Amino acid sequence: MLQPIVASASTERVLVFLRARGEGYAREMARFFGKSLRPIQRQLERLEAAGVLWSRLVGRTRLYAFNPRYPFLRELEALLDRALAFYPEADRRALLMNRRRPGIGANGK
Repeated sequence: MLQPIVASASTERVLVFLRARGEGYAREMARFFGKSLRPIQRQLERLEAAGVLWSRLVGRTRLYAFNPRYPFLRELEALLDRALAFYPEADRRALLMNRRRPGIGANGK
């Protein structure tokens, strides 16, 4: 949906995922979209270098989120909200379901 504007499907995936969930890590995004890890990591690194995202380490996991100081954050969020509205209902629901913790499996261990 946003690929013509953001220039890559991986960038769109990263941005939409982070808008829907607030934060996330590369492997989680790659698993969610069923894609390779490396393209997701590249986009996260590129967006962080550009100041759109920021990251922090939680244990050995690098969590990414939107940089609150990014000057066009409101506009970007509005665009992503609009794009999410056009996603199929099942995809939108899955994106908005935030039930994970880094390093914790489904049984809590």
